[in-house]
This record gives sequence, structure tokens and C-alpha cells, in this order.
Amino acid sequence: MAKFCPLFSGSKANCTYISTVNGAFLVDAGASCKSIIKALDEINEDAEKIKAILITHEHSDHIKGLKSLCKKLNVPVMASSATLNALRNIGAVTEDTELLAIDKSFETQLGIINRFDTMHDCDGSSGYSIELNEGVKISVCTDLGVVTPLVRENLYGSNLVLIESNHDLRMLQSGPYPPELKLRIAGERGHLSNSACASELSQLLKKGTTRFVLGHISENNNLPALALRTSQAALMDAGAEKDRDYIMYCALKENREILYI
Repeated sequence: MAKFCPLFSGSKANCTYISTVNGAFLVDAGASCKSIIKALDEINEDAEKIKAILITHEHSDHIKGLKSLCKKLNVPVMASSATLNALRNIGAVTEDTELLAIDKSFETQLGIINRFDTMHDCDGSSGYSIELNEGVKISVCTDLGVVTPLVRENLYGSNLVLIESNHDLRMLQSGPYPPELKLRIAGERGHLSNSACASELSQLLKKGTTRFVLGHISENNNLPALALRTSQAALMDAGAEKDRDYIMYCALKENREILYI
């Protein structure tokens, strides 16, 4: 049985824990090393189980604790070639950290990691679909302005998907951000809105996804209840019933939930 838990998710920090009987992965390390270790302790998981850290891209809310975590755990860092180059250039990894480039897929002792390109404002931004030896597929897909056919292809067939539901467009437009930042967030290399996220869910459900986690929810331009309501309404329109046909929750650091798959 696999375990899935977003330790941190949002505009300030992102880090997701995926474990099996033989070990675990982290996807991103956007909180401090101390905070990540503490969060693992709080869900009764041992950091020593972690076999690798997968990085989606080099923005600070995804790599803040990476360097210290690498020193503590001595595990490889996996990402696209472009992201690994960026991590080197900004000093986000130690000189002796093992860096493994994933252009498409990588086989590990826990399963196969499939990397796919996402539309975000940096080179080599990635999403991940992990096919675990337990026979389940878990996908993490945040920080993208649009869902491309490539993204869909990789998400389809996942048992669980962590997908971005970053902002409510009306809240973003009427909020305090400067106009150029609003354009960036709402642009094709920015972040998915609640409605854009919701529009993808019925097809994901048809393709086998029964567990949805809404992530990277903006603290200034969204509300968890609004993100849930938008996505649940889309699935209701498709004839799906919550807790019968699917499970859904928002990834929030104050309410970490473990999903067993």
C-alpha cells in the first residue's frame, strides 16, 4: 500500500511525500529542512525512508530547503536537465549531491518516474507521474498556466492526482497585485485557475482517477472552500458524486491528510 501526503502546498512552500513499503520520494522541498523533517514526524514518517527528491522547477517555494535536506539525507536530486542546471547556478544543491536528469522516464527500485513538461515561466518546468511497484499511479502537477495534451496524456490513468487550483479569476482581478503580476499568474505560463482545474477533472475521472487533491492554492487570490466548490460542481455536472465516485480535498499545511492507495 502506498501513502500520499502533501506536507506543504501553496504560494509560500510546496513539498509532497509519497511512500511505499520499500522507501519514499519527496516532490519538491520548498519549506526549510527543519520544517520538512518536523512535518514528517507529525505524520509518523521517517525521513530516512526517502530515496530521492524530485524537483518540479527552481522557484524558491519549491526548493527552499533542498540544499540542507541534501546534506542531511544524502539522496539524489532528480529533475529536468534545465532545472538541474538552474539549481547548480543558484547554489541550491551541494557540490557532492548526485544529480539525475530525467528527460522522460527513470526506473527506480520503487517504480518508474515519468517526467513531463509543464507550461510555466521557467525552462524545464516539470510534472511527475510515478508508477509504483504496488500497481498504483500517482501524479503531481502544479505551476502551469494551461493543461496541454502532453500533460493530459501523463495524468490519465492515475489513481491519485495532485493538481493545481491556484486562483479564482475574479479574486485575482480585483485583488492587490500589480497589473503585470496579475497577467503573469493568469497567463499561459502562470498558474491554473479554479475553473481551468475543474474543467479537467471529469476526463480524469473517466480515465481512472478517483482521488483528487487540489494544491498550490493562493492565500491572496483564492479560498479553499471556493476551489472545492468549483471542482465539485464540475464533477456533479458530469454525474459524479463525492465520496461515492471520488475523494477530494485541498492540500493545506494546517490539515495534512494521508491518503492510502
